[in-house]
Amino acid sequence: MTNSSSQKRIAVTGGSGMAGHWVVKHLVEQGYEVVNLDSQLPPNPLCRTIKTDLTHAGQVITALSPFGTDNRAPYDGVIHFGAIPNAHRWPNDEVFRVNTTSTYNVLEACAILGITKVVLASSEASYGLCFASDFFEPQYLPVDEAHPQLPEDAYGLSKVINEVTAESFHRRTGMQIVSFRLGNILTPEAHATVKAGFANTAERLRILWSYIDVRDVASACQLAIETDGLGCQPIILAADDSSSDRPSAELIAKHLPGVNDLRQEFTGRESLLSNRRLRETLGWKQRYFLT
Repeated sequence: MTNSSSQKRIAVTGGSGMAGHWVVKHLVEQGYEVVNLDSQLPPNPLCRTIKTDLTHAGQVITALSPFGTDNRAPYDGVIHFGAIPNAHRWPNDEVFRVNTTSTYNVLEACAILGITKVVLASSEASYGLCFASDFFEPQYLPVDEAHPQLPEDAYGLSKVINEVTAESFHRRTGMQIVSFRLGNILTPEAHATVKAGFANTAERLRILWSYIDVRDVASACQLAIETDGLGCQPIILAADDSSSDRPSAELIAKHLPGVNDLRQEFTGRESLLSNRRLRETLGWKQRYFLT
């Protein structure tokens, strides 16, 4: 893709990964010039990739510099998806180190280079339900951004730390930072697998039957970069509906009987993760539904 003075430039970290690939794909299709910062080359390149160790501050600063890697123009924003994507597949200390250090380095580089808009990939795991040794029920439903974050695992903890780190950089620089608390991300190919498991309603209890199609993730990232005046805030990024074919009220009664504080009426398959802030703040609309 050729440069033009009006063409916006976005850096996507982790653009070789599952979600990052779709973010890159969407932005390229929308006319952005995209550069991928990842330690691995993508199997199907859609844009330029700069092989970058995100835990190495100097490499991140150089990769995001207008001239450090012959980029020639500053970035309009950074979408940071480069991370260890879940718990328990790596040692706990490595999950925490990589996820927190890479996020700090990206934000520090943006502060140094004057990049004023950043999107971070946070997670529903920050609430603690996903990877708790003993499952506990949420304090109220639907879970929103104000619900306590109570992780005991290194992955969920790293996401809480990253959100606090974002607040620190916002106070220091005024940088706009949106931390998307992502529901279970599904590629188009994964829809069939989830549907095949509908009969076992307990299987997706720990994620409160949340999901979000990766293509809807990509569109939300674009909106978060293009929208001004967002400050620094977490935003739940989850579908309007649940990843179950059963009514939400039925799921609550069967699997979450101790939750008495219901803050909306559940009449259909409404999500138990509230995306109200996402819709009202960014004007986001879901396009890809599971059923």
